[in-house]
Amino acid sequence: MRGSAVSFAVLFPGQGSQTVGMGDDVFGARPDLAATARRVLGWDLERVCREGPEEELTRTERAQPALYTVAFALWEALAERLGELPAGAAGHSLGEYTALSAAGALGFEEGLRLVAARGEAMAAAAGVVASGMAALVGADATEAEHLAAACRAAGGRLWVANVNAPGQVVVAGARDDLAWAEAHAREHGVRRVIPLKVAGAFHSPLMAPASARLQAAVAATAFGTARFPVWANATAAPHEGDPGSLLLRQLTTPVRFAASLAAMAAAGIRRFVHVGPGDVTVGLARRSVEGAETLVVSRLDEVDAAAAALNAVA
Repeated sequence: MRGSAVSFAVLFPGQGSQTVGMGDDVFGARPDLAATARRVLGWDLERVCREGPEEELTRTERAQPALYTVAFALWEALAERLGELPAGAAGHSLGEYTALSAAGALGFEEGLRLVAARGEAMAAAAGVVASGMAALVGADATEAEHLAAACRAAGGRLWVANVNAPGQVVVAGARDDLAWAEAHAREHGVRRVIPLKVAGAFHSPLMAPASARLQAAVAATAFGTARFPVWANATAAPHEGDPGSLLLRQLTTPVRFAASLAAMAAAGIRRFVHVGPGDVTVGLARRSVEGAETLVVSRLDEVDAAAAALNAVA
């Protein structure tokens, strides 16, 4: 790739986009990938991705390294065919690590070690308090904040965890407090509360033990200079300097993905490419950025068409 930026950004998915069979084509084309992951992690990532079972792949400590590995390999395949660097990148939660690796701020192996440590830390923290997350239907960020604040005022533990797109807000907290939110939702302008199938209250203060546990791994990681801006979940602004503090902060504060997309649009970016399993981030882009153009690279056979479309407008 040459060095000048054009107006497209790459977006990387977070936990929840995993499916059994993902990366089958990637591992077939890149046997080195599975060997490297096995050496770094000490378990067979390729088998878990290709064969599951689903219960194992969805475990936090398995899903995060698996998604990072498959998405990064797809990015490498796409990057080889691009004429220009992206104008920026972002990732949802875990995907922020993939974005930093794509930009060169982390090497693949360093990123994989850090993601593995993150997954283990979050899984351990989720076991401390019975907790989870829930999507709010018919609520904006302000209404979600009011609901969470009312719960805390009543002695509960509930916080806004994800502001993904207009009308797509997620809260996190203790299980009893999620039930409280469901019972009191309409009093605060929220039509419905839908529990999500996640292991804990991610991106909330209940993840403080995970942040503390991950701190040593972050401190031991040497971050390089990113070749293009990477928007941070915690600030909805590009990383500056060492990313470590924002990655730790991300665990206990909301993912500001809608604001990140809006900031990208304000910087002149209107074209977004989802790279990795699924396609969730381009749906969020279309809801957050008026007139957004989107492409998806979730398999190797989608790389050439995406690269041709991007190079044609570069």
